[in-house]
Amino acid sequence: MKSRSHKPAKKRSLSGVRIIVGRARHQASALSAGLKSLGAEVIEIPFIEIRKPQSYKPLDAALKKLNQYDWLILTSVNGVEALANRMKKLRIDPAAFHQLKVAAIGPATREQIEALGLKVAVVPERYIAESVVESLRGKVEGKRVLLARAKVARDVIPRELRKMGAEVDIVEAYETVVPASSGMHLQAVIKDTKRGPDVVCFTSSSTVRNFVQLLRGQEVSRHTKFASIGPVTSSTLRESGLPVHIEATEYTIPGLIRAIVTNVET
Repeated sequence: MKSRSHKPAKKRSLSGVRIIVGRARHQASALSAGLKSLGAEVIEIPFIEIRKPQSYKPLDAALKKLNQYDWLILTSVNGVEALANRMKKLRIDPAAFHQLKVAAIGPATREQIEALGLKVAVVPERYIAESVVESLRGKVEGKRVLLARAKVARDVIPRELRKMGAEVDIVEAYETVVPASSGMHLQAVIKDTKRGPDVVCFTSSSTVRNFVQLLRGQEVSRHTKFASIGPVTSSTLRESGLPVHIEATEYTIPGLIRAIVTNVET
């Protein structure tokens, strides 16, 4: 009886590549899973921690009068989650706001909003604040706009929409902080000369700033490549004195994974 011949397993595109994922712990799974499925060795070290705002009063007050707004802008999944939690807490039915037009910064945020039962009217072509502004040009003059976002965020959207004649209210939905517990872990991984990371992923400007803070001045090997989810994050890397080796052309988690694969394969 002839023995069956087995074809050698096809090498996965990121086999043997060690990658640090610095997303908040509860958000790391999609990026980590995608990288692992391609053979990468993933090290999860959160560079960012999502916390409740010091007070929900401003957000709650805005939600209670949501029917007075023409537009709602959400620039992250974190903002949508905070919104959903408060609406549930306040027993606010999303169906009551059928007149509200919603702008989402990208597809992941749109999916979360639609899961709430709200219809998304605008998703910009590029998933950055500047594109949100452009996508709303001609639509917000004389309109009331609610922007729910992180405590610390870029002011591009409110500044530019006000120039267009919109009345913009900003409410804090959550805040981001540096997770103190990540410092020693990150430093230990970075200084491991034999098994240091090949790639470090950055998914926002906050992850860049917090990475620098967690490093505490420690040098990073020239072998290590920095991968950015898009131009705003890349700009923050450069402002922090760090190089940009990889930048996603589509500013999403799948886009970042594709950019890493392309870079490794070339």
